[in-house]
Amino acid sequence: MTAAPWTTVARREIVTKLTDRTFLLSTFGLVVIIAGVLGVQAWLGSRTTEYAVVTSSAAAHRMAEQVETVAEASGDNLAVTLEAAADDGGAKGAVEDGTADVWLHEDGDGWVITGREDVAPELRSAATTAIRDATLDANAAAAGTTVDALTRGSELRTTILDGDADLAGVAKAVGFALAMLFYLASFTFGLALANSVVEEKASRIVEIITTKIAVRQLLAGKVAGNLVLAFAQMALFVAVGLIGLTFTDYDAFLPAISGALGWFVVFFVVGFGLLACLWAVAGALATRTEDVQTTSTPLTMLTLGVFFAALVTTGTTKVVLSFLPPFSAVLMPIRVLEGSAPWWHALIALALLVGAAALVVRAAARLYQRSLLQTQGRLTVRQAWSTPE
Repeated sequence: MTAAPWTTVARREIVTKLTDRTFLLSTFGLVVIIAGVLGVQAWLGSRTTEYAVVTSSAAAHRMAEQVETVAEASGDNLAVTLEAAADDGGAKGAVEDGTADVWLHEDGDGWVITGREDVAPELRSAATTAIRDATLDANAAAAGTTVDALTRGSELRTTILDGDADLAGVAKAVGFALAMLFYLASFTFGLALANSVVEEKASRIVEIITTKIAVRQLLAGKVAGNLVLAFAQMALFVAVGLIGLTFTDYDAFLPAISGALGWFVVFFVVGFGLLACLWAVAGALATRTEDVQTTSTPLTMLTLGVFFAALVTTGTTKVVLSFLPPFSAVLMPIRVLEGSAPWWHALIALALLVGAAALVVRAAARLYQRSLLQTQGRLTVRQAWSTPE
């Protein structure tokens, strides 16, 4: 035997997973989905949408030119081309036969934009802005003043108390992604770990294994192997996501996102290790594969609780849970990303998470050691805790 038997167990866990077609296909499939979503986002962000506006009078043509200017300056990859018709009937016919997308014309004291079936919201927004600005200019000149004087003090800005307003939307999306990654890793690898333990127990292979290495070494190896795999898979997904973001309009937020991801990596390792030990215990408490569903129910609910807490909690509840293990494994990195948690908050939460993980590892080792070789039936936590070694 080697000086550290748990490394042999860890290598076996890793090799088994890396040769599992289901695991490889699921990993590849998720990579394709992430890349595809970001690819579509990048394509939509770079695609220029063009609309043809037809007019039937000189005044309408001048206003359409204003719409064209506003559309090009909007930054929404919006382009407007202008067409002129001899009269209203010709302009209406151009819209009906698809030559033009909309007809811009005057109606009494106002303006009308007419489409065949509908008017695109982005084009309507550009037209509204252009007409409003042009009308304000004309009315201000008639009143002997300026638009700036008329609109002074009317500007509305958006800000938030915690964090940066421009980052809030990105933080919410990335926070959801981080919560999903943690949930997928904890649940899929945890359930696989529990099933692996109970399969070895049911086939009595574990009795042979434990004659060669200590039960605690076996637990350490299984947890370490699955932790390496989960971390590698998570790192792959994050790398694909970061590379994909560079091709979207959100690339300016990469520095802030990268800093939060550093915290997430640290919290992920500790949080996953904590839960992995409990999943191993869930497998050891079972005697048959069918029993795992029962023994792992509390863990399933806890993992779901962490995921939904990251999505729905706000305010004081979110702050409190960001210090409470294992919720802190996801919530604290999200708060760091949002800018609502200083670095020392993260350090305190990490220290609490490490302390909780140490206690859980000790308790899990005892439960695992005392239940692994018990084959008389499914055990409860109390029964396993009181079973003599």
